[in-house]
Amino acid sequence: MELYDRSQKPGVVNIKGYSKPDGLQLRFNGEPVSIDGKTSYTNKIETQLQFVLDQGETNKLGIYNHETGAEIAKYSITYDNIDDYKNLYFFNLPGIFLQTYVVKPQVNLGKVGFEFIFPNLGEYSGSALKNVKGVLKRENGMVLAEFDVIGKDSFSEVKIYSFFSSTAPVYLELYKPGTLEPYAGASAIKVTIKQHMGANLIVLQEKKENGVWTVKGDIDVTEYL
Repeated sequence: MELYDRSQKPGVVNIKGYSKPDGLQLRFNGEPVSIDGKTSYTNKIETQLQFVLDQGETNKLGIYNHETGAEIAKYSITYDNIDDYKNLYFFNLPGIFLQTYVVKPQVNLGKVGFEFIFPNLGEYSGSALKNVKGVLKRENGMVLAEFDVIGKDSFSEVKIYSFFSSTAPVYLELYKPGTLEPYAGASAIKVTIKQHMGANLIVLQEKKENGVWTVKGDIDVTEYL
C-alpha cells in the first residue's frame, strides 16, 4: 500500500558564490538558474532557490563551467537533508574550487593578517587528518603566529602581526594537531609564503613534483576579491 499524497515541505537554498575569471552556470534539476536575467555569471554570485520537496525524491543542483560545460560540483538535495543545504557557499578560481564562504578580514595599516585553508589535505601525503597545526615563522626562526586548526572546509581564524618586510619570505611549518611532529612522513614540512601588508587568505595545496609530494601556498584569495 502507498500513501495517496506524498509528504511535502518547502525547500530554500541560499547561494553565495564567487568565480573569476571563469563563467559559471547553476542548474537545478537540469534547468539553468537565471540570476538577474542571466544564465551564466562571474564575480559575485548570489541567489535563492525556492521549491517543494517531495518525500522520496531527489533534487539535483549542479555547478558548471559555462564555456566548457564541465561539471565542477553537484549536490543531491532531499526531503531529509535539506537542512544541510540552507546556505551553500563556494569560491571558484583557476584550478581550484572551495566550498566555503570567503570574507576578507579587517587588518589595520602596518599589520599583516593571515588565514589558511587546506582543501586537498591528504591527497598526495595519504594523511587521514581532517586538519593540521601551522606555525608561521621568519627566516631566523622567530614565531610570528600559530594556527591551532587549519582545515579543509573553512579558513582558519585570522592571526595578525606587525609588517616587517616586502621582500623577506615567511615560512609556515605544518604539524599534527597539538604536536610538533610533521603531519605526514618524517621530514619537516615547511611552506614558503609571500606576505603582503594587510590580509592574506592562503590556499594550501598538496602537489607532486618529480614524484615527491610537497605543500605549496602560492594562491592568495585576496588577489581575486
